[in-house]
Formats: sequence, C-alpha cells, structure tokens
Amino acid sequence: MLEIIGQVDKIVGPVVHARGVEKAKMLDLVEVGEFHLVGEIVKLDGDRAVIQVYEDTTGLAPGTNIYSAGVPLSVELGPGLIGTIYDGIQRPLEKIRDTSDQYIQKGIHVAALDREKRWLFTPSLAVGDDVTGGEVAGTVQETELIEHRVLVPPTVNGKVTWVAEEGEYSIADVVAKTENAEGECFEVNLHQRWPVRRGRPTGKRIPLSIPLITGQRVIDTLFPVAKGGTVVVPGGFGTGKTMTQHALAKWSDADIVVYIGCGERGNEMTDVLIEFPKLVDPRTKRPIMERTIMIANTSNMPVAAREASIYTGITIAEYYRDQGYHVAIMADSTSRWAEALRELSGRMEEMPADEGYPAYLPTRLAEFYERAGMFETLEGKEGSISIVGSVSPPGGDFSEPVTQHSKRFVRCMWALDRQLANARHYPAISWLDSYSEYVDEISGWWQERSGGEWGELRRRIMDLLQQEGKFQQVVKLVGPDVLPDTQRIVLETCTLFKNAFLQQNSFDKIDMYCTPEKQIKMLQVILEFYDRGVEVIRKGANIHQLKKLEVYSDILRIKFAVRNDEIEKIDKIRDKLGRSMERIADMFD
Repeated sequence: MLEIIGQVDKIVGPVVHARGVEKAKMLDLVEVGEFHLVGEIVKLDGDRAVIQVYEDTTGLAPGTNIYSAGVPLSVELGPGLIGTIYDGIQRPLEKIRDTSDQYIQKGIHVAALDREKRWLFTPSLAVGDDVTGGEVAGTVQETELIEHRVLVPPTVNGKVTWVAEEGEYSIADVVAKTENAEGECFEVNLHQRWPVRRGRPTGKRIPLSIPLITGQRVIDTLFPVAKGGTVVVPGGFGTGKTMTQHALAKWSDADIVVYIGCGERGNEMTDVLIEFPKLVDPRTKRPIMERTIMIANTSNMPVAAREASIYTGITIAEYYRDQGYHVAIMADSTSRWAEALRELSGRMEEMPADEGYPAYLPTRLAEFYERAGMFETLEGKEGSISIVGSVSPPGGDFSEPVTQHSKRFVRCMWALDRQLANARHYPAISWLDSYSEYVDEISGWWQERSGGEWGELRRRIMDLLQQEGKFQQVVKLVGPDVLPDTQRIVLETCTLFKNAFLQQNSFDKIDMYCTPEKQIKMLQVILEFYDRGVEVIRKGANIHQLKKLEVYSDILRIKFAVRNDEIEKIDKIRDKLGRSMERIADMFD
C-alpha cells in the first residue's frame, strides 16, 4: 500500500529534492508525482530527502506528492526471466512496446513476470520436512535448457505444513507453507523479490579451478578466466569491446548469460536483439535465447536507470547461481555506468574526485565485482558468477579513473589494441598488454585435456611473442634482412601464430567457435613448425624455403578447414610438416 511521505521541493534533472518527508528510509523505493515516476531515496537530512528518479522528470512540478511502500528497489525472481528483455529497473520492454508508442511512457508500470502464464510445478518437499532458506521447494521447466529450481526464500525456515500437488500454477500461487519454532507461518510462491543493492546470502566461497570456455582462442589459451572470475575489457572507440562481449555471450559455456547493455548506443542493442534469437548454442544445438537474459538501458534512456541496471543484472545472476548454475554477466559498459554516477553526483552537489567522478567510485566498482565468485549455495550445490565488464576510456587512455580502479578489483584484463583493430585483426586483444592471474588455478583442467602439455605450450608461445616484440624494434629501424634466420624464424612463427591462431572470424561457421581440443592441436603444430624450422636452419636452410612449403599454407588454413569434430586432420597436417622438414634437412646432410 502506497502512502504519501512528502512533497517535491526542487527538481534538478533526474534528481528530486523533497520536503516534509516522514516515515522514509535510505534506499526506499518511491513514486513521484501524478505520473508515479519510479525513484529511490539516496539522501536523508531531517525532513528532507534527495531522490534519484529512474524516468524523465520533464513536467514534474514542486508541491506534488511523493509516495512510498517502505521497501527498497527490488527485482522479481521466478520462472519467465530467461529470454526476456528488460530495461534498467526490470520492466519488460516487449510488453511496454505493446502498450506504448515508440517511446516508453512516463510512469508506466508493467509486472516483470507474466502473472497469467501457468507453469508445470513438480514439488520436491513433503509435509513434515525441515527446511531452511535456499532449499529447493520444487522445479519448473523454464526452457528446454534450464530447469528452474523454485527456492525457499533465504529468510524462511521451519517445518513444512503444506505442499501443492504437481500441476500448473501461476507465479503468484502458493506452492508450500512452513511454520517455524515461534509459530510464525510463511508461504512459498513460485516467485520472490530481492533488493538489488544487497547480495543474496550463500555458503562458503570455493577456490576457482574450472575455466570459462569462450571458444575464442586468444582468451582460452593466452588469457583465460575461471568460472567465478572477473575480467575488465578496456578499449577505445571501435576496438571491438561490444563485439568481444557478444562473442562471449554467444559461445561461452556458462549455463546462463545475463547481458547488460548499460548506456550503449541503441543500434548496437538492436543488433543484439535481432541477431541473438537466430543463434544456436554449439554445445546444446538449442537457441541461445533459451539461456539468455537481456537488460537494455541505452544511452538515450534516463541516466539514473543506467546506474540501477548493473544491480538489476547482478541480482538476477545471483538468483540463478543460488539454483546451482554457472552464470556469466556481460556488463557493456561500466564506463557509462560510472558516467551516470558522475552525473547524479554532480546534481547532488557532492565533492568530485578524479575527472569529476565521485569519491566513492572505487567502492561501487569493488562492491559490484566482489559479487562474482564460485560459491557453495545454501543447499550445498556449486554455483558461480563470472563478470566481464568493458570500459570505454576516452581517447583509449588506460590511465583514466574507471580503467585504473577496475584493474584493482579484477584479476584478468583483455586490453584492446587500436592498431590491431585498424588492421582488422579481431579479437583485437593485445598479447603484450593483457594478462590473466587465473592461469595457475585452471592449469590442472587444461593439463588433463592436453596430456600435461598445455602449460609448457602456453609458456613457449608467450616467450616467442615477447622475443618477437624485441626483434620488431630492430626490424622497424633497419628491416628484417639484417636478422639471422634463427631470429627470423621467431618472427615468422609469431606471424603464423597471429594469423592462424589469434585472429578469429566471427562470421565463419567453422572459425567462430573453437573447442579446447582444437586449440591445443593448433598450438602443437605451430610450435612444431618452429622447432623443426630451427633444426633445418641450423643445417643450412633459409627462411624462404620454409615459407614455400605447402604445409605452411595448410597450417594457415586449419582454422577454416578443420571442423571442431574432425581435429584428427590436424595430426595429419603435423605428420606432413615432419615429412616436409625432413626433405629439407636431407638436402644439407
């Protein structure tokens, strides 16, 4: 029930100052004016309050009433989330489109979850069972890929006094009842609400040990991230941040993907909304939308809702993590979120820090990234949240505050390079500036699948890339001809590695996704080219003889010519490489 808690005193863009405020708490959800614009209390001083409004305040006048139900900004969690496109405060955009023109009407209120749709519920509890928060009350098949586990709310415990029979129910229906030791009774529905700014409770953190497989070779092999890890992707305009995150959303082996378009251009989100329903998951052969939730808060939407969209996304992710799923969040981009913080902070007349950002920017970034991790759920299962946050530094300057503060709180960085992007080398992830601190933690997984070779293969190719960087400085000054062939083979191997391995075509049906097994085989054959090449050069061969080999072209074409399910063909190319090198060696014996 909404009550009048005060009146509008002053309007400063999306920030509303209220007077005569009673019975209000920090972060309470409020509705402002006759349009009932949704907002949140962010500052209290006696009977005055500051409210950030998540909608356009044009036409709002001083003296109008402010209403509140005394609850914080929350999201609805239950069956029907997957496959839905929401705005920053969890309003379903497709339903809004059906009731609005091309723009979202002011004060429009649409339920986040469909109240009419009925779901086939299968109970997991029985009368007399002792339950605690986080236990599974029953299951609903939300999509072909995802079994939705209806959870007992974290605050509920006691004995089960009633359980619904198997059958079809709407999300508002009660499916179980409990009673605790004090005699208090609770009802469990198919859905629940949770405040977005408060993390959902879990059991203990679990050490990270499993990689998040993305199908992108430069990521999986050189700069991997663990499930439950955090990544920052900084890059200037046009370097491929959004494209990289789209690839991860499409092909990563997370059970569920939450894609947050935070302040991005409308045409980019339109591309996502048109393209994703057509895509098929390479592992399950099912539509990708059956495991995807989208939050679209574009740059022309109210700036305050942009700030809330990050929390909406992470709370939805935590709900599926609590069900025992591995969730990946694509936050595109955290720079636009930080800019929203800066604008709101300025309108509230707070003291600015670096480049006008509020002094609490590092704290907010830390709070967001700390909600990632691998956890034991309250029921004892394992679930994880991996966060990939892009940053758009002005002019590609990585020394700006958002990039620098983000690097403090993440353990992996995929730095996008302008020169690579201009050369149409995608993903444009710099192998010299990027890093991952998860290599040691996930090496056991890779070692098991590579016969114990992965760590050594990765170390050797990284060493060659470092050597190539030094040799390129000489080449730029005097040209490659002055280098001995024992050094030119390093340059040639790295060129082969960049073109045949690191560069990946997202429009090619074979190359758009690469399995770990194929990545290992490709890396083995490229390094064998280097090892064999060094041997024959020492016997008297030259670099031009190696480049003229037919097998050289075969290695270049592996990524397009060999499908993920026929990697035995790479062994044949490797055998052919050995025979070709032996023929050259025989010429000098």
